[in-house]
Amino acid sequence: MLDPSSSEEESDEGLEEESRDVLAAAGGSQRAPPAPAREGRREAPGRAGGGGGAARPGSPSPSVLSEGRDEPERQLDEEQERRIRLQLYVFVVRCIAYPFNAKQPTDMARRQQKLNKQQLQLLKERFQAFLNGETQIVADEAFCNAVRSYYEVFLKSDRVARMVQSGGCSANDFREVFKKNIEKRVRSLPEIDGLSKETVLSSWIAKYDAIYRGEEDLCKQPNRMALSAVSELILSKEQLYEMFQQILGIKKLEHQLLYNACQLDNADEQAAQIRRELDGRLQLAEKMAKERKFPKFIAKEMENMYIEELRSSVNLLMANLESLPVSKGGPEFKLQKLKRSQNSAFLDIGDENEIQLSKSDVVLSFTLEIVIMEVQGLKSVAPNRIVYCTMEVEGGEKLQTDQAEASRPQWGTQGDFTTTHPRPVVKVKLFTESTGVLALEDKELGRVILYPTSNSSKSAELHRMMVPKSSQDSDLKIKLAVRMDKPPHMKHSGYLYALGQKVWKRWKKRYFVLVQVSQYTFAMCSYREKKSEPQELMQLEGYTVDYTDPHPGLQGGQMFFNAVKEGDTVIFASDDEQDRILWVQAMYRATGQSYKPVPAIQTQKVNPKGGTLHAGAQLRKFYADRFQKHGMDEFISASPCKLDHAFLFRILQRQTLDHRLNDSYSCLGWFSPGQVFVLDEYCARYGVRGCHRHLCYLTELMEHSESGAVVDPTLLHYSFAFCASHVHGSRPDGIGTVSMEEKDRFEEIKERLSFLLENQISHFRYCFPFGRPEGALKATLSLLERVLMKDIATPIPAEEVKKVVRKCLEKAALINYTRLTEYAKIEGQCSEQLPNPARKLEDVLHLAELCIEVLQQNEEHHAEAFAWWPDLLAEHAEKFWALFTVDMDTALEAQPQDSWDSFPLFQLLNNFLRNDTLLCNGKFHKHLQEIFVPLVVRYVDLMESSIAQSIHRGFEQETWQPVNNGSATSEDLFWKLDALQMFVFDLHWPEQEFAHHLEQRLKLMASDMIEACVKRTRTAFELKLQKASKTTDLRIPASVCTMLNVLVDAKKQSTKLCALDGGQEQQYHSKIDDLIDSTVKEIISMLVSKFVAVLEGVLSKLSRYDEGTFFSSILSFTVKAAAKYVDVPKPGMDLADTYIMFVRQNQDILREKVNEEMYIEKLFDQWYSSSMKVICVWLADRLDLQLHIYQLKTLIKIVKKTYRDFRLQGVLEGTLNSKTYDTLHRRLTVEEATASVSEGGLQGITMKDSDEEEEEG
Repeated sequence: MLDPSSSEEESDEGLEEESRDVLAAAGGSQRAPPAPAREGRREAPGRAGGGGGAARPGSPSPSVLSEGRDEPERQLDEEQERRIRLQLYVFVVRCIAYPFNAKQPTDMARRQQKLNKQQLQLLKERFQAFLNGETQIVADEAFCNAVRSYYEVFLKSDRVARMVQSGGCSANDFREVFKKNIEKRVRSLPEIDGLSKETVLSSWIAKYDAIYRGEEDLCKQPNRMALSAVSELILSKEQLYEMFQQILGIKKLEHQLLYNACQLDNADEQAAQIRRELDGRLQLAEKMAKERKFPKFIAKEMENMYIEELRSSVNLLMANLESLPVSKGGPEFKLQKLKRSQNSAFLDIGDENEIQLSKSDVVLSFTLEIVIMEVQGLKSVAPNRIVYCTMEVEGGEKLQTDQAEASRPQWGTQGDFTTTHPRPVVKVKLFTESTGVLALEDKELGRVILYPTSNSSKSAELHRMMVPKSSQDSDLKIKLAVRMDKPPHMKHSGYLYALGQKVWKRWKKRYFVLVQVSQYTFAMCSYREKKSEPQELMQLEGYTVDYTDPHPGLQGGQMFFNAVKEGDTVIFASDDEQDRILWVQAMYRATGQSYKPVPAIQTQKVNPKGGTLHAGAQLRKFYADRFQKHGMDEFISASPCKLDHAFLFRILQRQTLDHRLNDSYSCLGWFSPGQVFVLDEYCARYGVRGCHRHLCYLTELMEHSESGAVVDPTLLHYSFAFCASHVHGSRPDGIGTVSMEEKDRFEEIKERLSFLLENQISHFRYCFPFGRPEGALKATLSLLERVLMKDIATPIPAEEVKKVVRKCLEKAALINYTRLTEYAKIEGQCSEQLPNPARKLEDVLHLAELCIEVLQQNEEHHAEAFAWWPDLLAEHAEKFWALFTVDMDTALEAQPQDSWDSFPLFQLLNNFLRNDTLLCNGKFHKHLQEIFVPLVVRYVDLMESSIAQSIHRGFEQETWQPVNNGSATSEDLFWKLDALQMFVFDLHWPEQEFAHHLEQRLKLMASDMIEACVKRTRTAFELKLQKASKTTDLRIPASVCTMLNVLVDAKKQSTKLCALDGGQEQQYHSKIDDLIDSTVKEIISMLVSKFVAVLEGVLSKLSRYDEGTFFSSILSFTVKAAAKYVDVPKPGMDLADTYIMFVRQNQDILREKVNEEMYIEKLFDQWYSSSMKVICVWLADRLDLQLHIYQLKTLIKIVKKTYRDFRLQGVLEGTLNSKTYDTLHRRLTVEEATASVSEGGLQGITMKDSDEEEEEG
């Protein structure tokens, strides 16, 4: 592609040298290249221009084509391509300069700026910096996780990199993907009071924008946008010229030469050019009809229709031209519509019977501005007198200036007038106020009469005023300016000599005006002063104007030209050459003649009068010489009707599309508004058939798409639908004829497009990554359905479309899985070396994660497009998993026996499949279950055996040290049972029957294991308790408490591990509970029996003091004798204290180390009741005996302390104050009263004050 800026710096000498080479290499031909040569080099010109972007596969550049050729042949090809581009540019700039069919569309969707590889890399670095905490953006963990997922899944994806490289990705695509991702994440977050999810979304998007922008300083952006940056806007003519210079590789100097030579700034010249072109097209149609040389159509009767279409298209163009204002940029003046009997009558140009113009049809309207500046030479009035001026256009109103003193007669007043006189009369008068009492009017000091025309000078000038005869102001002058604007439909005016046969029959000088009544109606009118209607007029239709030699017999006028028509000749003469040239050019544009007048040879540097040429003529001659010097004249003078515009437009459209795809916008194949405008105008103006245009467009779009560019399928759909409706006779543009070439090309394109679409659907994951461009996949499917239709009216059966889509998705499964395995490097590793089983399993697990990610992305980004066929997407997924099955089965077969490392693979796959309604219990899901059923059964069997063995070994070696809620063996047992059940539960086995079987088996297993644990614990408890002491030295060992805790924990675990709703399992669970409860009851009974045995030992010691025994009498005598000399301790108090300490400490041990409060309460209740019962029985055996004083004191203390301690431990009042206790209390009270009488008291120990005694003690 040529750099547009480089051409601006090239010197004229370089271009002159190039043009000399061009002129030497080839002559100026106005004909299109012959058809065989054109077809053979159709692709070449589009690449030679350099304006169309990079070359594509299948369209080799000229340098490639010319390899092996000799140098002259290569230069000839390059010169031919340059000539084609220059000729194209001439037509394009004419379309831009004077459009009359199309306008730049304002309703096209704005295209976003595309991202390039450098920007993608910079974007990755910015997001990586945010994730590394190197930015100042504050974010919570949820947002960081969303960004991390976006970075890992999207930004680092090779599919995104390819999309960016193809130019089909914009910043908006990146933002929309992130927005869609976070919307799903935010919806899954819990609700927070006072913070709506919409607020969270907007906050996250704002943070994303901040990360995306980075530290860029927006103020540093250049002030002037490049042309490619404004291409989405409505462009001016200058911007359109610059754009197509780049597209066609035209140098700046070449553009300037063509601009001046084509007179692109002259609207009249451009309108005249259009009229000549349309006339040429009509003549070509008539010639074709006469010679019967038609393109080959699909039906013979279309030949006559084709001629009518050509005439109709020209008719429409003429109507469009007729509706335009006469001169753009001037006042809003619509062309005067002539009253015609038929709407298409203006097509019969040159018909003498055409309705003639009346004088009222050419009435003009002029605007005059009269500015009075000052008066000079005023001496006849006193300096302090008031003077003023009046101005008028004869036949109109009169205006007056402000008043001024005679010493300074200056105003600067402007008067605006409107007149219909081409030669108006302007009168300006100077007055002074009259001082006389009887004066009725002010005194006139002078006047000036002017005869301005539209060609008169518009600057202020001094004019001598006519004064009264008696005035002293002999040299009175007034300075004023008269500006007479030219109406837009007044094309030229001036004085000419004229002589005709029907009008202007006398050779005399007249004031002529060339008036444009409509785009196709011009009149040459002569006017007299103060007349709005012309004196005489001549309608120029059918006349041919040309330069002529002088006529010796006519006196007056120097430079001659004439207007000739059959039966009439009008001779004109002007006073100088420049005026003649201007008149001939204006009349040449008005007549619409194909012949272009050329001045005679005598227009040399010196005119007939001997003076030099006018400056304008010199400038025009300079450009003409320069233009011819560079070899441009053939392109300007080339007749558009003789060129193959179908071929030229194909080049133009291809170059434009290449340029568009290489600009800074992600256009997806859509032209910019300016490009659409130029192409529309070109097609309409030069008769390019709509079907040909869209067939070429489809071809170019498909070529770009096949080479990797992203093309909007909607665009393909529009063009294909247009061509299909045309070929099948629906006539979208009113064209009813269909050529064989159009039909053949359409069928070829249809087949090619079908293959392209099927390929894109098969590669949908890579052609439309992450659902971008938005809606493109859905539009592709819709277009495929349209392409599969046999004609435009008959819809294709849904099953046929489904069949094609199914075939594409089957290919897509293979493509996706193949690329996925390449990405995961599974096949590469297998070919290099045989990995070990663990490595194989790890690779397959990683591959399964990637497969799930692929299908999730398909569901998220592409499922909507396949919403018509959800079953096909499920079949695609099954096909995809079927390919994965091969690798999975291979890896699983390589695993050693009784290896359980593959269960995570099942969990991963099953968790995905069971949540997909279409894949759950599908082919792959059932295959997965079939593989893992034996593994699960084998695993459960081995675990059951292992747990049973661990129970046996554990209890044999059990030390009964407390561990958590039980012993080491029980904790290990319950953990294993729970872990096994959780493992099977986490499998979420999809088949209900097998899942129920597993659950039932595990519950029954748990029941058996817990039963064994309980029985072994009871046996160990019994053995431990038998070895314990029966004296007050007994302290419950920690191991006994641990055993009790094992039963407590077994009770809790059985609820979770053994419970099933209803049936045999519920009964079995109840049986385990009963077993545990009975075991606990037995253990409590054994503990109570042990405690009661200790109490019985204490009571047996007290029995030695029974009344009537030998030991009792000796003990009483000894104590009494010793009490006289020393302080003898109270007999029996040590025994009571020792027992009380035994009770309290064992209570504390049980309370501290047993985990179940309910069991402790039951134990204390039984312990207290049994203790009271034993004491009561002991006393009952001594009803006939009086208790020894020491027996009484010991029992009172034991009973009272026991009552108090068990009450503090929470034993209920009903248990404490039982009948046994009441009997015991009464007996001890009676014994106490008896002892008080016989012994004189119990030394402070009584049933009444035992509490106070305890407090003192």
